[in-house]
Amino acid sequence: MAAPLFPVNAHRYDPYRTFMFQVIIDGQPVAGLKKMSVLKKSTEAVKWRTAGDPAHERVMPGGTSYEPITLEQGLTHDPVFENWANRVNSIQGNSAMSLKEYRKDIVLNVLNLQGVVAMSYKVYRAWVSEFQALPEFDAGTMNAVGIQTITVQHEGWERDTAVSEPSEE
Repeated sequence: MAAPLFPVNAHRYDPYRTFMFQVIIDGQPVAGLKKMSVLKKSTEAVKWRTAGDPAHERVMPGGTSYEPITLEQGLTHDPVFENWANRVNSIQGNSAMSLKEYRKDIVLNVLNLQGVVAMSYKVYRAWVSEFQALPEFDAGTMNAVGIQTITVQHEGWERDTAVSEPSEE
């Protein structure tokens, strides 16, 4: 018999939905968050052979790299993306940057359909490498939504094991 998908909620068969999530920056949920890219890491495969057995190639793990995360926010008056991006590059036109708090630990929460945190991930030492303040505007499009985008580089992530599966009714 297969392992249960949801140990606390044995009646549940469906996985969590991807539209129920939140990102926490500076302890506050990001307002109007529309989309987030994947959490992905890759570990390099290091191949080697021994002198006594040159016919067999062996493989061991090498360095691990983490892909940048892209966050999309509906155009609002929430300045969280802009304020964070401005800590990396000064808007005065010089290359000076604020060394205080330009790196942030952020939290990514997966919510169940009741809006309760079901899973949580911590992203460490993230900083904004790209910021799109305004989208392309088109007066002929009535149903489009304005989107701001940031891309953050980081030094790794891990699942927060203190967050356990919530009991659902």
